[in-house]
Order: sequence, then structure tokens, then C-alpha cells
Amino acid sequence: MSSISWAESYLGQLRALAGDRTLLFVGARAVVRNTAGQVLLIERADNGYWALPAGAMELGESIAQCAIREVWEETGLTVTAVTPFAMYTGPDHTFTNMYGDTYQLFVVAFRVDTWEGDLLPSTDETTDAGFFPAEAPPAPLSSTVPETLDDLATFERTGQIVLK
Repeated sequence: MSSISWAESYLGQLRALAGDRTLLFVGARAVVRNTAGQVLLIERADNGYWALPAGAMELGESIAQCAIREVWEETGLTVTAVTPFAMYTGPDHTFTNMYGDTYQLFVVAFRVDTWEGDLLPSTDETTDAGFFPAEAPPAPLSSTVPETLDDLATFERTGQIVLK
């Protein structure tokens, strides 16, 4: 797997063409847990928030491949199996990022069922990474983390994909 720059990415190219229009952001988010049940969080290099590994899907990949690639790019871990558990798609999942770009999300959250490798504490996209108890995450924490972990708990309790 290789990383590409924002300008080379599908979303980066689309943003350059679309200007300040609201765009659909198709992407994936991943919950990686260790054997102790702790959750992997990354400290984002762009805004300093702690978040789950996540990012935009590229042309030519599936949404599951997107989740696997994002985990690898942001943590160095190789994901070998995932299960989708939630989709965030409604207009209430519209946000404007720190660059002033507005997106309506279509994000699929995946539980990482198996993974291997050694965690990289920093990458091109992260300044730190680690496993934390879900009830004691570091700060500042992305608002998507508690919602995603709650939705994973719902999925694991009910077996039903959470649709929002």
C-alpha cells in the first residue's frame, strides 16, 4: 500500500473542481481493539484531536479496502478481517472542516476483527497512537469516537447494523 497526497486523492481533485460546494464524503472509520479490549486511537497531525483511524475512499477500492488502507496508513497495522457495523449518512452528518470545506458524510464504520503488525507511534498523518480504555480516552477527543463506540456496542448486542 502507498499513501497519496491530498491533491492527488479523488476527494482532493474533486474539491479543486467543485470549489466551495458541499460534497459527499464517502469514507470508512475503523475500531481496532487489542486483546485487553482497549481501543486504538490516533492523534491527528492536522488538528491534534484523538480519533479512530478513518479516511476517504479512493477510486478503485471497496469501502472495506478503504478501512484497511486507512488503518495501515495511520498506524502501520495490517488488517486481515473487518465487519461493518454502522453507516453515517444523514444530513445531520454534514460538517465543515478546518479549511472551510463542507461535506455530507457517507461513512461506514468497521470493527477490525483481526490485525497484525507493530503499531507506529507516528506517521505522515498522525503524531501519536495508542490503545486506550474506551472509558478513559485522551483529550482532545473527536466527537465521532463516543458515538462510534456506542454504535459498536449496539451492533454487538443486537447484531443489527446501525443506520444514521
